[in-house]
Amino acid sequence: MALSRSARWTAVATAAASFLAVAASSAPTQGAPGIGDTYFPNLGNGGFDARHYALDVAYDPDTDRLDGRTTLTARATESLSSFDLDLQKLDVTRVEVNGRRADFTRDGDELHITPHGVLREHRTFTVTVTYGGVPEALSGPIVFGSDYGWMKTPDGVFVACEPNAASTWFPSSDHPSDKATYDIRIKAPKGLTGVSNGRLVSTYDKGGSTYTHWRESRPMATYLATATIGKFDVKTGRTPSGIPIYVAIDPVLANSNTVDVYAVTAAATDYWSRVFGPYPFEETGAIVDDMPEAGFSLEVQSKPAYSAVRNETTIVHELAHQWFGDSVSVERWKDIWLNEGFATYAQWLWAEHQGTRSAHDSFLAGYDSRPADSSFWQTVVADPQRDTMFASAVYQRGAMTLQALRERIGDRAFFKLLPAWTHLHRYGNADTGQFIRLAEKVSGQQLDDLFHKWLYTAGKPAL
Repeated sequence: MALSRSARWTAVATAAASFLAVAASSAPTQGAPGIGDTYFPNLGNGGFDARHYALDVAYDPDTDRLDGRTTLTARATESLSSFDLDLQKLDVTRVEVNGRRADFTRDGDELHITPHGVLREHRTFTVTVTYGGVPEALSGPIVFGSDYGWMKTPDGVFVACEPNAASTWFPSSDHPSDKATYDIRIKAPKGLTGVSNGRLVSTYDKGGSTYTHWRESRPMATYLATATIGKFDVKTGRTPSGIPIYVAIDPVLANSNTVDVYAVTAAATDYWSRVFGPYPFEETGAIVDDMPEAGFSLEVQSKPAYSAVRNETTIVHELAHQWFGDSVSVERWKDIWLNEGFATYAQWLWAEHQGTRSAHDSFLAGYDSRPADSSFWQTVVADPQRDTMFASAVYQRGAMTLQALRERIGDRAFFKLLPAWTHLHRYGNADTGQFIRLAEKVSGQQLDDLFHKWLYTAGKPAL
C-alpha cells in the first residue's frame, strides 16, 4: 500500500522530531558538582555512578605526607563533557580519563575534569588521579566537637571519616548514596601495619616499606573507607559460626583492656546475624588505636575503628551498624537516625539478650530521666539538621521510636521487620519513608501517627 503525499510528510516530520528529541537528550552536559543533599550540597557528584575504587596510598609518618593514586571506574548516567570529583586541599599533579591525559581545574573542594571527547551515557569509564600533600583532619561541631578524618597518631594515622572526610585523603564521589567496591593498597614504613576494609589479599616487605592490599568486594560508602596505619597486635580466626575475624589493637593499649575486644566482636557478630539477618560482609573485626584526641568510634565497614579500648556496649553498637548504616546506607544525611537509632536500639537488645535490662526498661529510663522542657525533645529526629545530626536525641529518641514501634506491632512482627529491612535494601540505600511503608506492610497496621509523634514532631511525646 502506498502512502499519500500528506502521510509521507507526516512520517518525515515525526521521524525528524524523534531524531531531534534523541539528540537533545544525549547532548553532553557538565556533571553536577553535588547531588543536592541539603546537609552537604556539594558532596557527591552528578552524571555518573561510581562502581569501583582502586586506591594506592603511601604515607610517611615522619613528614605526615600522603602520596596517592586513585583509579575510579564509573558508569556515565548522562553524556558528559566534564565532571567533578570531591577532593579537599591535596595537590593534584595528573588526571587521566580512559588512559588519556585530561584537563582539570580546582574550585574549592571540587576537582573539575574535562576529558578528551564526550563520555557517552551508559558507558563505563575510568579516571585516574595522581595527588599528594599533608591531609588535614576536619573539625567543628558535627562530630561531637572532635576532629575527624585523617588524624595523625604517635606512630601513624587513624582514619575515620564520617560524614564528609573521605575526600580529605582520596578523590571520590563523597556521599553515601554513591557506593562502590574497593581495592586499597597501603605503603607504610617497615614495621607498621596498614589496616583497611574487607579481606587482606596480600602483605609483604620490600626495602624499607611494608605493603598491604585489602579488598572490599561489597558496596561501601566513601566515609566507611579507612587506611589506618600503625603498630598493631593482630589476632585472626573465625567466630563460633565461622565468620572470618581480624582484630588489630595498638600494643600501647594492651594493659588498658577492660573488655576482650576479639571475644565480644565474635559473639556480637554472630548474635546480630541471627537477629538482623546474615552478616553482610566477608570479614568482621576491629581496629583499636591510641588516638585520645578522637572522642568517638566509627562503624568502618567490616572493621569498626575505636580510638581507644571501648566498652562492650560500644562494640555491639558499632557492629550493629554493619547492617544499619553500612549494608543499608542512608539515601540522604537527614535520615541518619536509620543508622544511629538502630545501633542504639541494638545496645538495648544486647542488654536484653544478656539478661541485664529489658528494652522496655531502657526506653523508660531514657524517657523518664528527661523532663518535657529538656532541649533533648526539641530535636526533630527525621531531620535533625547538619550541625546536630549526631545529637543524643538522634540516637536515643531514634531507639525509643523503635521500642514504641515494637510495643505497637508486637514482637513477632517487629523481629520479622528487622531482617526484612536489611534484606530488602542489602548493599543499597534507603530513607525513612521506605522504613515506615515496610513497617506497615509487615505489621498490617497504619502507623503514621506513631512515626509522626516520635520522628517528625518536636516535644516530649505522651505515652
